[in-house]
Parts: sequence; C-alpha cells; structure tokens
Amino acid sequence: MNKRPTINDVAALAGVSKRTVSRVINGATNVGKATRERIEAVIQETGFAPDKQARGLSTSRSYLIGLIYDNPDALYIDQVQRGVLSVCSQKGYELVVHPCRYNSEGFVEDCINFVRRSNIDGVIILPPVSESKILADTLQQKNINYVRMASVDLDDHQNIVVSDDRAALSDLARYMVSLGHKDIGIISGPQQYYSSKERLEGFVETLNGLGVDVPKNRVIEGKNSFESGIECARQLLIQSPRVKAIFANNDEMAAGVLKVAHEMGITVPDQLSVAGFDDNLLAARVIPALTTVQRPVGDMAAIAARKIIAHIEGSEVSETETYLVKPHLIIRDSIKKV
Repeated sequence: MNKRPTINDVAALAGVSKRTVSRVINGATNVGKATRERIEAVIQETGFAPDKQARGLSTSRSYLIGLIYDNPDALYIDQVQRGVLSVCSQKGYELVVHPCRYNSEGFVEDCINFVRRSNIDGVIILPPVSESKILADTLQQKNINYVRMASVDLDDHQNIVVSDDRAALSDLARYMVSLGHKDIGIISGPQQYYSSKERLEGFVETLNGLGVDVPKNRVIEGKNSFESGIECARQLLIQSPRVKAIFANNDEMAAGVLKVAHEMGITVPDQLSVAGFDDNLLAARVIPALTTVQRPVGDMAAIAARKIIAHIEGSEVSETETYLVKPHLIIRDSIKKV
C-alpha cells in the first residue's frame, strides 16, 4: 500500500465497519476480543495512524495531557516524561510540557492559562508544584482533571501517586549506622518543600532512635542543585572535627560533595562516606559510584498517566493501581564501614 492508509482501508482489510475500527482506536470496551485483535493487527501491518484532530472532534477531547513542573533536575524530568509517554503512546495521547515558577506570584493563574491555552484534557503535576493546595483546589473548582506526584499523601488516592521517601531514608539511616557511622552531616533540600522535610525527618528520627545525634551545625540547607551541593559541602567539611559521612537530599548535591572532597584531598569513601537520593544517571557514573536511594520515577509517572487517562475517559481507576510507591536503597562504592 503506497498511499497513506485510511480508516476505510483498515476496516476493509479487517472485514469490519468503519465504526468498529473507530471504537477500537478510541479504546471503547464494547468490541469483542477477537475483533479487536484483528483490527489492531491490521493497524500494525498497515502503519495506520489516526488523525488526532478528527479523533478529538468526534470525542470532544484533544488527546493532549499536560505536564507541569518546576524542578532543576533535568534527568528527573526526562525519567518522568519517558514514564508518561510509555502509557500515552499506547493510548493515543500526546504530552505537552509546561515549566513554571512555583514560588512566583500568579503561578496558579499561569498553570490554569496553560491548560486553557493548550486545550489539554488533564494534567500531571510534579513536585514541588504538586504540593500546592491552592493549585489543586483551583483545578477541582474548574473541573480540570489532574494527578499529583508527591512525597506526602495530600489528596484522594485517585488523584495522587506518593513516593514514601520517609521510609526509604529510614532504611538509609539504619544502613549507615550498621557500618559504624555516628558523625554524619546532612545537606537537606529547601525546607519549604514537603519532600525535603520527609527525607530529613525520616533520616534524622531514625538516627536518633539508634542513638546517633545530629547537631544543628551538621545540617545545611541546600537548593537541590549541583552548585548548592558544592557550597554546602564546603561548609560541612571545614568544621572541626570533620564529619565522617554526608547524606545529600539528591544526587546532584551529592555529586557536589564528591567534587569538594576531591578538591580538599579527602578520599571517598576511605575518609568520607557520601550518599544521595534519586539514583539518576550521574549516580552510577561518578567516581566512586554513589550509594543512593532509587525512586522508581518512571513507574510512578506511568501510574500517574494511567490515572489521568482514566479520569479523562470517565472510567474507574483500576483497583490494582497503587497510590504509594516505596523507593529502595542502592548500595555502591561511596560508603565504607568505619
């Protein structure tokens, strides 16, 4: 078939009506399994791609999903997009991204304007923007479908996917203490964010429960950037006595710690153990490879995508879809037994 295949071609080859093909394309459930599989096989063979504009007109949808974020970690955003697109591509939706300034005046209005301007069917919201109650309330008031990704249970479970950062940091604290670490410094994330608080509290409370005290001067607040990791690491490593281990709120800042340690002639992990959070691409590539907490970002994003599509299509979110995902510890070379 030299010309671009049409829905009529698919219908003829599958031996069904154009309407039946349309039902399969639009995800309708009132098509028999054998018929659906036959139509899908013909679509695959011919390379047929439905006209999204026409499809949208027939269903009063745009088949566009928005992604709203304010996060300096490009690797994290990439993982999210891949997770969302793995679902969207199967369901016939496209993704439209919108970076915003979470702390700026009028950011809620900016997000709502993005939804209206782009004519999207629903939005997935990433932290820290997802922590905004005002934004969530406004989306509800305006009947805009949304799903939040967050580190705290802030919403109805149909509208959120939660990363249990607190429990994961408790695991890291126990691991570090099991290796004999007692003099531990912390580079936290911005404390106006729930995710930063959850990680800090989960880590410190577990250390305290194990008899390890963390003095206030051993906790420095960073900005979740590589540059702030460098600045905070310098503040910690000039203290006397020097800390024997540092936990950084994300891998970007942990990489900054490794850089400063190298510049100061402090060997990792022989003289300083370092841990991060996220398990992004940097973690396995820096030297030494970084012990970190792996948050299954792609899986969380895929869950969020399935939930938002269920909202858009007016179907129930599957009972098998979880709202709570626990990150897990990845042990590499940057932490050593004391």
